[in-house]
Amino acid sequence: MKKFTSLCGCLLLTMCLGMTALTPPMSAEAAEREKVILDADMVDLFDDGVAMMMLAESPKMDLKGVTIVIGNTWVETGTASVIRQLEGIGRTDIPVYMGVNKTTRKGRFANMKEEKRLFGRGFDSHLGAAGYAQPASWTAEYRNNYLDEPVMRPQKQAAADFIIDTVKKHPGEVTIVAIGSAANLAAALDKAPEIAPLAKRVVYMAGAFFCEGNVMPTSEFNVWIDPETAKKVYRAPWKEQIFLPLDVCSKELMSNADFKDLESRIKSDRFKAMWESHYATPLFRNDPNYNNYIWDVLAAAVAIDPTVILESETLPIDVDDRYGFGYGQTMAFHGFGPEGAQNAKIVYKVDRAKIWKMVEDVFNKL
Repeated sequence: MKKFTSLCGCLLLTMCLGMTALTPPMSAEAAEREKVILDADMVDLFDDGVAMMMLAESPKMDLKGVTIVIGNTWVETGTASVIRQLEGIGRTDIPVYMGVNKTTRKGRFANMKEEKRLFGRGFDSHLGAAGYAQPASWTAEYRNNYLDEPVMRPQKQAAADFIIDTVKKHPGEVTIVAIGSAANLAAALDKAPEIAPLAKRVVYMAGAFFCEGNVMPTSEFNVWIDPETAKKVYRAPWKEQIFLPLDVCSKELMSNADFKDLESRIKSDRFKAMWESHYATPLFRNDPNYNNYIWDVLAAAVAIDPTVILESETLPIDVDDRYGFGYGQTMAFHGFGPEGAQNAKIVYKVDRAKIWKMVEDVFNKL
């Protein structure tokens, strides 16, 4: 009996060794990749699309999923856009989740014209989803915008639930890059407020702290579109919050020379068509002095490599969600902030050369 037991032990050891040989251990590089969720009001290429592709293509990042929220676009348009671009770079393995498709304040879009009349308006006339009718479906948007049939499909799970599940599954390890309105994160916090201290950090492209707004005199678009959710999210007890606000975004321009250089790198018909239909393309072509911004790209770059931050300040911050002149204004306090305000790192200056190299690396693969 002892001999039989010994034989069984040898056979078991041999089988285990064989299985180990068939299943090599995860490489150190793969194990160290940063887990990230991108929460975006997606558009083609600049700026949300490029930010997404930077995260998807970086060897440092493990993009667990892309959640789509209202903002620049309706969720239907954003979903079609993210799917088209992921298909184009061969990353159909990255799941897409549809999220919140409305603002907190009822009648928000219908009253925007009157709001601008009463409270003033900024230099940017951008209205995002408020500027066009809600599409019938994401598939209708895909077919209409790309004259093709999608290969991918979004997941059935809601965006907020995916965020909750992912953060809880990997406590202390998930970076959330939030480059749209705050509605998805607010929905996740409403369901599971305990996720805030479990996330590693949140990196936002949002706000205008010590500079003028863009769509309103004091407000930046991603906050102004739904200030109530922004206030709720920014006041949550996250371990770390990093903001790429207009204070830095307004300094980082894409020149006509940058435009032409990137255009020359695109090889695929899919992305050439996106480039041609981008709103900024005729502006660059018709005016050699025209510049544009790269907003969301900065948030993706900071998530990939925090050393691109050259100048920043950590202060308590808050959002004005009272309907009036300051609706959607982000504030930072050099003294004590109001009760409930959380600390956040506000970025003022970034390493342009490092960030632009990341952008070029993306375009070299298009």
